[in-house]
Amino acid sequence: MSAQDQIKDTVASNDVVLFMKGTKTMPQCGFSSRVAGVLNYMGVDFADVNVLADPEIRQGIKDYSDWPTIPQLYVKGEFVGGCDIITEMTLSGELDQLFDDKGVAYNKDAANKIREANG
Repeated sequence: MSAQDQIKDTVASNDVVLFMKGTKTMPQCGFSSRVAGVLNYMGVDFADVNVLADPEIRQGIKDYSDWPTIPQLYVKGEFVGGCDIITEMTLSGELDQLFDDKGVAYNKDAANKIREANG
């Protein structure tokens, strides 16, 4: 199976996927750590793909999304963005709205606490 096929399969078979450097329990870069931290804190059930474990996936995800950086968040098959976009969406409430619209479970109180702490 090619890297592109693996990526398509992963994105299609998981409601929320984070392509990141490291894992959700052991991030290996600050940007990946921030996004995984937000998702973990909000109680979102998500699959993590460690791009450091496979150079073909690392390059393949950039080609797949036409987005040059990692991490990359996908929700219900849709590319949402990287660290800066996810941070902005979290603080504005747009991430909550996306999860609500897509039927993804998360802890609304935790999301509000993130905004209160950064308001």
